[in-house]
Amino acid sequence: MIVPMKKVSLVVMEREREISLEKLREAGVLHLEKKNVSSDALGALLEKRSGLRRALGMVRRYPARKTDGAGGAPAASAEDMVRRILGMGNEKKILQDQIMYQTKERRRLELWGDFDPRALTALAAYGVTLIPYELPLKAYDSLGEETKLIVISRDKRGVRAFALSEIAGAQPFTFPVLSLSLIDGRLKEIRRRIDEIEAELARMALRRDGLEAELALVQERIEFETARASMETLEEPAAESTVSWLCGFAPHDSLGLLKRTAAENGWALVCEDAAAADRPPTLVRNNAVVRIIQPLFSFLGTIPGYQEYDISLSYLVFFCLFFAMIFGDAAYGLLLFAASLAAGLVFRKKSGAMPDAAKLFMLLSCCTVVWGAVTGSWFAAPVESLPPVLRALIAPPFNNTGPLAAFPPALRRVFKLPAEVPAGDLKTRWNIQFLCFTVGAAQLVWGRGKNIRRLLPSLTALAQAGWLLMMLGLYFLVLFMLLKMSLPPFAVYLIGGGLALYFVFAEQNGGNFLKNIGKSFANFLSIFLNAVGSFADIISYIRLFAVGLAGSIIAQSFNSMAIPAGGFGALGVGFFLRVFAAALILVFGHALNIMMNALSVIVHGVRLNLLEYAGNHLGMEWSGYAYKPFALKQKKI
Repeated sequence: MIVPMKKVSLVVMEREREISLEKLREAGVLHLEKKNVSSDALGALLEKRSGLRRALGMVRRYPARKTDGAGGAPAASAEDMVRRILGMGNEKKILQDQIMYQTKERRRLELWGDFDPRALTALAAYGVTLIPYELPLKAYDSLGEETKLIVISRDKRGVRAFALSEIAGAQPFTFPVLSLSLIDGRLKEIRRRIDEIEAELARMALRRDGLEAELALVQERIEFETARASMETLEEPAAESTVSWLCGFAPHDSLGLLKRTAAENGWALVCEDAAAADRPPTLVRNNAVVRIIQPLFSFLGTIPGYQEYDISLSYLVFFCLFFAMIFGDAAYGLLLFAASLAAGLVFRKKSGAMPDAAKLFMLLSCCTVVWGAVTGSWFAAPVESLPPVLRALIAPPFNNTGPLAAFPPALRRVFKLPAEVPAGDLKTRWNIQFLCFTVGAAQLVWGRGKNIRRLLPSLTALAQAGWLLMMLGLYFLVLFMLLKMSLPPFAVYLIGGGLALYFVFAEQNGGNFLKNIGKSFANFLSIFLNAVGSFADIISYIRLFAVGLAGSIIAQSFNSMAIPAGGFGALGVGFFLRVFAAALILVFGHALNIMMNALSVIVHGVRLNLLEYAGNHLGMEWSGYAYKPFALKQKKI
């Protein structure tokens, strides 16, 4: 749930501004309103934070092993470490640029051989002028006999030669300052220095924890200085009467602590509900079971607005189903469960608690195992080759045996099955497609139901009820068009009646009833397009079937590549080589398929929740920002 916020205004004496902020930070419940402020102290802190971040960025790629100190040498301060790291980083960049330049010069000179370019100047002093040229083969062949050349080298790219006089139309070659051997020596010296810098940065990385602690401390100082600079001051004639104040937001269940802190320190405190123009931060608080979806929201960077919905529970339920249907294989689920459990135990050993991300992946893995078991998918092996115990787990709608019309009697009254019943493998596919459309309609109808609940007792809730009815009618229309099921007569009434309800009540926010109906009809085109979009939203859930089928076909293809129809032949060297090759193909193929399925979950599974469900039918814009209270994050020493 999204925790309700209260807007808080706090007034303190100006002379107690610093100590009041210290006490407020110790309370750690007030999220301060963001303001654009500046001060000399804040500028210095921001510059220091920038340096720390750049220094940490340079040393984070080196392993931070445990160390017992630097040979008894006193530890350098964070400022000295940052200065040294940034200095070495700048020097390394300059040296790398020099390597590129000297390498380019060496490439130009290597076909001329190793000699000192200054020798040409010395010869010119004795009246011997040698002008270097790099001539294309065509230009060289066109020279007359009167042109005297000393050819140094020749290849398919051209001729390098010294001329005793200038060649018309040709540009003389410019030699580097250094000879080939001196360039090689310079490159060797630069690389040695870069190795020294790398070694020194690796040593500095051993003290990375100190830099990270300093960065956290500087961040706290920035927050404190920002809060201090944000406090507005009311100037009074008497300096001792000057007061300062600031505003922010606090969770309603934390007001008691804030009020006690204000009473103990003699602050004036005003609490009120957030106004429509305010943008309170979003604090989502759920129980331990629902909270495991939060790592996914953090990864996606999605935070609901304060006035929007917390869809954590519904997102978790539907995402588990989407994940299972996209991966679709029970064996994949077991592998993912083992990897998630192992990672969770490693993190629990370090931090004392299993992270929510590991719990989420374990739940997703279990759902995948269940879905794979009921559909008979184990490494995409043929169902007939599975052991009897695994075949017994396959649910009747997905076992490719028996009639498709095996619907419960109550459902057969609503769903009119097609005249031609698919047989064989088509039966399983048909049922999974039916399930995809049903799940999609259920999720979108659930979203419209949430809108109805929020809008009651407003008349606009009836507009959402109309859209809900239309969605149910569109669901039967999808089954009719794509699965060849008979269209029940009431589906047309659901679509027409739902649209009529929407047109009548969509704009009933007060005022003249009939004029509001006219406003709705004025938006006829956009409403019609939204209705078509809702039809497409239901159809888009077929992607769960399509992506799952694609993954199954890919797995089957690798299986057929690895395991020949005639077996591996007689026992011998060839047999073991074929088995080894088959193992490599299977491991590579299924690992690739798992990675592609993971990408499909991000692209398709997340999309259905964020776009079709939350965006199109809940109207969520994910415009919120996280609740971050003004609080101490570092322990005082």
